[in-house]
Amino acid sequence: MKEYLIVSGRHIDILYPHLHVWGFGIPLYLFIGGLAAGILIFATLFYLMGKDEEYPVTVKVATVIPPIIIALGLLFLIGDLRHKAYFWQLLTHIRLQSPMNWGAWTLTIVFFLSLLWPLSFTDDLIEFFDKRGRKKWLGFFQWVKRLMENVKILGKIVEGFAKHRRLWAIVTLIFSIVLGIYTGILLSTMNARPLWNTPILGILFLTSGVSTATAAIMWISNNHKERHLYTKIDFYLIILEMYLIFQMFFNMIQGPEIQVQTAQMFFGGDFTAVFWTVFVGMGLVLPWILEILELKGFTVPVAVPAFLILLGGLIFRIIMVYAGEISSFMPIPTVF
Repeated sequence: MKEYLIVSGRHIDILYPHLHVWGFGIPLYLFIGGLAAGILIFATLFYLMGKDEEYPVTVKVATVIPPIIIALGLLFLIGDLRHKAYFWQLLTHIRLQSPMNWGAWTLTIVFFLSLLWPLSFTDDLIEFFDKRGRKKWLGFFQWVKRLMENVKILGKIVEGFAKHRRLWAIVTLIFSIVLGIYTGILLSTMNARPLWNTPILGILFLTSGVSTATAAIMWISNNHKERHLYTKIDFYLIILEMYLIFQMFFNMIQGPEIQVQTAQMFFGGDFTAVFWTVFVGMGLVLPWILEILELKGFTVPVAVPAFLILLGGLIFRIIMVYAGEISSFMPIPTVF
């Protein structure tokens, strides 16, 4: 006969149910933040390397995406707030000890930088879309050019940004890296959740975000050289991402009992199938194999690995958010 000394009811599901505080908008916001950060990292880095003419999609065209999706991500973030009408108060204070506060500031700064970056290339984008017969995008940027001519202050801001673009590229690169890491740090600062309580999460989310950016750029690019380059880059990014994932679980398994229990959710627990089959299998291993085949000279439709990587990045964040909410520091019953 075994007797248990129960010092808390947290481990009894019926008595202490798991609470899902965050809805679907938060993992989607984390995915959008990582994707936007990755695109801007490549755009600014290649511009600083003097590759803007060699890789126009990377430096100019793909940068149309970040301001659109960041604005969408901000809407998801505001929608998850309990008091939505007061979201602006996050930007009336600076509290460095609050990850949510400096994250909101970072996202806001990156949004304006991401907006000014493609606007500073308006003439180049008009020429690019005109040559490729993209009438809708051509018409849109022609309208943007007329708007900047009519609204003088907007035109002067964009002109000043373009004049010192190299300096702003460095600033944008730094803030984009911070944004990519922040999407993981936002979770890792919550020590009450053992799944999130790891320093690896920041660099893992940054790596995943940059990987999704390579997928987006290779998908929209019609330049074979550019696609081949991003296939090669993502090949190594996936290896790094898988290493970080295994390192995260290895640290958990070697850690205290509560982290071992947390890791078990992915090794025989509720998240085993979806994590290893859908995310790792379909979102990492399968596109990695397809990229190997492409690098070996086989013809692989670029949309297939790109879509799988983007889908895998989103699923990864959904799993991490929901599994992290379930994980908690529950006392272990004492057996006599």
